[in-house]
Amino acid sequence: MIIREELHERGRIYTISSDGRKCRVLLTFHAIERAKRWNLSIEEVLNALIFPREVVSGHHGRFIAHYPLNDHIIRVVYEYEADLPVVVTVYKPRKERYFKGGGGYEDRVLPRC
Repeated sequence: MIIREELHERGRIYTISSDGRKCRVLLTFHAIERAKRWNLSIEEVLNALIFPREVVSGHHGRFIAHYPLNDHIIRVVYEYEADLPVVVTVYKPRKERYFKGGGGYEDRVLPRC
């Protein structure tokens, strides 16, 4: 999935390949640290972002991708700068708190790539 990784002033840009498409995603240093805190790999975070089970609207034009993981969900909070998806933060709360059951998509990263 990850085919390239490069340093950016705000974090790291990952170039991923999925379904014959290449997509670049910026993970901020904050998001990378939060992923470590929640014992999530970068691959798990990117998978939740690219293949979410639902996406809801957040504050200030942001989106939140949900990906179920046992009794929890991976929540990936992201926004766009130009056409570049920027992951602001990530965390792993209990599923019943936020997950609506899947299928609702306010946004999809992959078609934008």
